[in-house]
Amino acid sequence: MPLIYSSVSQGPVTLAEYAGFQGNFAAVAREYLDKASKLEGKSRYEVDGHTFNFLNRGGYTYLVVASADTGLSLPSAFLDKMEAEFRAKYGAGGQQQQQQPPLGAAAGSLNATFGKQLKAMMENATQHPEEYSKVASVQKKVDEAKAVMVDNIEAVLKRGEQLDKIQEKTEDLMVEADRFRDGAVRVKRKIWWQNCKMKIVVALAVILLAVVIFLLVCFSGGNCLK
Repeated sequence: MPLIYSSVSQGPVTLAEYAGFQGNFAAVAREYLDKASKLEGKSRYEVDGHTFNFLNRGGYTYLVVASADTGLSLPSAFLDKMEAEFRAKYGAGGQQQQQQPPLGAAAGSLNATFGKQLKAMMENATQHPEEYSKVASVQKKVDEAKAVMVDNIEAVLKRGEQLDKIQEKTEDLMVEADRFRDGAVRVKRKIWWQNCKMKIVVALAVILLAVVIFLLVCFSGGNCLK
């Protein structure tokens, strides 16, 4: 039998369980339950040739123990099936929501109901493992599609961030361009005014030189004295 033990727990309390073989699987499971219940989603631990496969979601921790040579697909699909069956019977939105276990329910309080369902599910998984393989294959494709969608969304968001950065840099460049243009205008005006002052100085120097030459010619020839 590839699946050996299964259970549903609420926090540290095991509400329902079923073991297909005698062993200390429940005791070993309790050692890993606290760690697994703090990890959202699936986790897996291998102990003495057996895998302890957990699924923690919605306040409940689902467990199935399998022989190590069973692989990953069957235990993973069984966990998904177990969660779906439990939520349909006890979870929010299920047809029998009024049977939802209260917080702090006693250990083994659902053995009479869901414990029997675990037994039936494990026997069915042993007799028809191909059904769970198909479920696992479909689930894998769904998970891959979700991963691709998440990657695409992250890529779009990343592009958006890059566009925002480009826009910020463009705005900074525009501000710098305005400052450069204003500075260029001021420099151009300063150079123009300096040229004007230079031209005025040159013109005054030429006029002064012309006056000096005129006076020299005038007085040296004595014409200015007549």
